[in-house]
Amino acid sequence: MSKMQSLLRFLPRPWHAYILHMRLRAFAIVAAHFSVGVMLASELDFSPEVLTRWIAGVILWAGFGHSGTLALNSAIDRDEGDIGYLSNPPPVPKSLWLYALVLLLLGGVGACFLSLRFLISYLVCAAMAILYSVPPMRLKAIAGADVLNNSLGYGAFTLYGGWAALDRELDPTMWLVLAAFFSLFAGFYPLTQIYQYDEDVARGDRTLVIALGKRGALRWAILMVVSAFAFLGGAVWQYHLTAWSLVLLAAFAGWLTLLLSWIAHVHTYPEQKGMYCALWAWALTDIGVILALVL
Repeated sequence: MSKMQSLLRFLPRPWHAYILHMRLRAFAIVAAHFSVGVMLASELDFSPEVLTRWIAGVILWAGFGHSGTLALNSAIDRDEGDIGYLSNPPPVPKSLWLYALVLLLLGGVGACFLSLRFLISYLVCAAMAILYSVPPMRLKAIAGADVLNNSLGYGAFTLYGGWAALDRELDPTMWLVLAAFFSLFAGFYPLTQIYQYDEDVARGDRTLVIALGKRGALRWAILMVVSAFAFLGGAVWQYHLTAWSLVLLAAFAGWLTLLLSWIAHVHTYPEQKGMYCALWAWALTDIGVILALVL
């Protein structure tokens, strides 16, 4: 029995689908990326106030904001096949859209008590979540707008959310880091769409992957990953060059190995597995940023 199944057996059965469509497998991933912002802002000085803000920020951003975003996406898309962070999704409950909006709202209420910078970044991402999934805007169905939305939300704003939870002003290093993760997610996001290509086509969406084709989307991903590490290299070279910077080179090598292998076997590559491998490359990048810019 999986951990999720173990948790659900203690809850009323009507709740199960609502919890599953929050896609809690993604909680740790988003919380970890958010935490990079906290660690950069705190410079690893974990006072009681920092720890309190960190925990509160993770719960609000990943627990309410991100989970509400994914639940809203499920409510609108009503996919029957595997979706990101949820295999074999259950039928979408009738009121899932309302449940998702309540999660987003509660997170916004909590954000009011953390900092104004955090509140603004949370509200911007909540608005982006609605524009991403809900017609008539439905940015996820517009090639280019889909990538821009996710690059800002997951790449830049999630990292900034951790920084803003400590109520710090941005400095030049952090601007470069945010630009790097914006670019990294512009490369990562198409990898989350490739294995949903057929369902997106059937629904009439016009995603970046559909517009460019799978091989073209992988070329785009490589270009964006190179851009991301150029920004990180600039941050390290100008502000904090140490031996720990070599970890970023290892992360860069991991990304290129994955993407070059994928594009070389584009018609036979295990696409969903590739997306999850990219998550590990992202994790190594997060670790490399902390080691290179803090230690």
